[in-house]
Amino acid sequence: MQSNTNSSLISVLNCRIQDGARVLLSDFSWQMQKGECWLVTGPNGGGKADFIKALNSQLDFVPVESMNPEESGSFYSSFEGSVSVVSLEMAARLIEEERERDESEILDREDIGRTGRQYIAEVLGGSSKKNAPLPPIAHRLETMPQVKLCGVEHILDRGLRYMSTGEIRRTLLCRSLLSGSKLLVLSDPFAGLDSESRHILLEFFETMVSRQLNSRDDDYAFPRILLSMERFSEIPDSINRVLEFTDRKVSFCGDRKEYETLLAERLNRDREKRVQERNEFLESLRNIQEKYSAGSENAATSQNDSDDSALIKFEDVNVGWGDHHVLVNLNWEVRQNEHYLIRGPNGSGKTTILELITGDNMQVFREKIYLFGKRRGSGETIWDIKKNLGIVSYRLHVEYRMVGDTTLLEAIISGFYDSIGLYETPGDFEKATARQWLKLAGFEGREMQSFKSLSYGEQRAILILRAAVKSPRVLILDEPCHGLDENYRSKILDLLEVIAETGTTTLLHVTHDPSEVLPCEKHVLELYPNQSPMYKII
Repeated sequence: MQSNTNSSLISVLNCRIQDGARVLLSDFSWQMQKGECWLVTGPNGGGKADFIKALNSQLDFVPVESMNPEESGSFYSSFEGSVSVVSLEMAARLIEEERERDESEILDREDIGRTGRQYIAEVLGGSSKKNAPLPPIAHRLETMPQVKLCGVEHILDRGLRYMSTGEIRRTLLCRSLLSGSKLLVLSDPFAGLDSESRHILLEFFETMVSRQLNSRDDDYAFPRILLSMERFSEIPDSINRVLEFTDRKVSFCGDRKEYETLLAERLNRDREKRVQERNEFLESLRNIQEKYSAGSENAATSQNDSDDSALIKFEDVNVGWGDHHVLVNLNWEVRQNEHYLIRGPNGSGKTTILELITGDNMQVFREKIYLFGKRRGSGETIWDIKKNLGIVSYRLHVEYRMVGDTTLLEAIISGFYDSIGLYETPGDFEKATARQWLKLAGFEGREMQSFKSLSYGEQRAILILRAAVKSPRVLILDEPCHGLDENYRSKILDLLEVIAETGTTTLLHVTHDPSEVLPCEKHVLELYPNQSPMYKII
């Protein structure tokens, strides 16, 4: 590290980002000064994620050498070794850890795993070992301002595995605040959060920025904040500077107002182009689906088996654990082409409903739940169920990240076999269809690229293609646009709308983002904690 000569908090001058000898981002310069609050943005795979990793010392900033000392590169960070990142990927890794630590089978009872209190206490002198005693400070967490600021005081004793998306992200945020890190990077913090959680997070952000701007230079009681987002939406007012990466280069670096002007110009320029691309996209999709319907015996069988009975039926369903009730006396039916929007605050039971359908919640077997005319637990196999389902969920994403090295082509083909990874020898039809879907979504020429090498958002796009490839009778979408940039998001929403128009696939869609609600979703199931669900037709 070179000395800081200009009082910058971070100074990147003529550096590239490398992973060993592999160059990920070419030469660029950037500085973070006192009084600045930065947003780092850009499309999936554009270089933003690598920049964040380099700030967190997971990749290297390598100064460019020059014969002229004045042109030689340098890197300085006042936060080096003291950076904490809260991201969708971090939340996924935490869930992976909890699943690996699960000892329910050994204990012959449900192992709730680490609680929020135990997890947060690990950065306050506690141990990550199972059943380790809590440090005294852990019993006073409710009184700490960081805990109240993140709104987690009421869920501290809940197992991490039983927290909603918003709850686990706020728990991660609280732990990072208490870790003593000097720089906190929030990566797509608003994705998948309900309005209350978004409000809490926006207040948190504004409070933190206000404190850092009014604090002494050496006051790190609360860290400085850097925000990273795929899309320029719901940006806090305190953001005043923007750094954008596109095609692994800096495509903008400057004032927020200048960036907003640039975005408006891009929008006007690209509007007609997007309409043309959308029409071409929809025509290509129809051709793919026609070929699949003609070439797939399973698809034909699936269509012929459909009738006027409910695809999905819940009768007086009750689900919970301990004294915590998630679903109470839920009665619900879904018929073919009744595309449902499922909404409600974090923790209201949306994901629980989807996991009862997919079989990922074992309480399904004690409840009256019928899928495709048969009650769950009446002799059907999980494969009988999955052949009629396409699934995109946070849980599936976590599972797919845990498999060995899988190519993009294999990931799409695995959708035909409902497997996590590919363990069958695919036929020419499956290969050709999968290549067409990859081309459709802009992945042409990348068929043999590793799934694990993609950014989080690109991985999510691949999993959506995987779910749709077999034209399932029911397509389950749990926050499908998590981590997607505006380009992929537009393509995926167009894709889902056309899938619904075919009449062969019924959508169950969970989202907190009103801009992602599809025109075909006329039926609404609204859930609220400790209240009866509401049904609407719009």
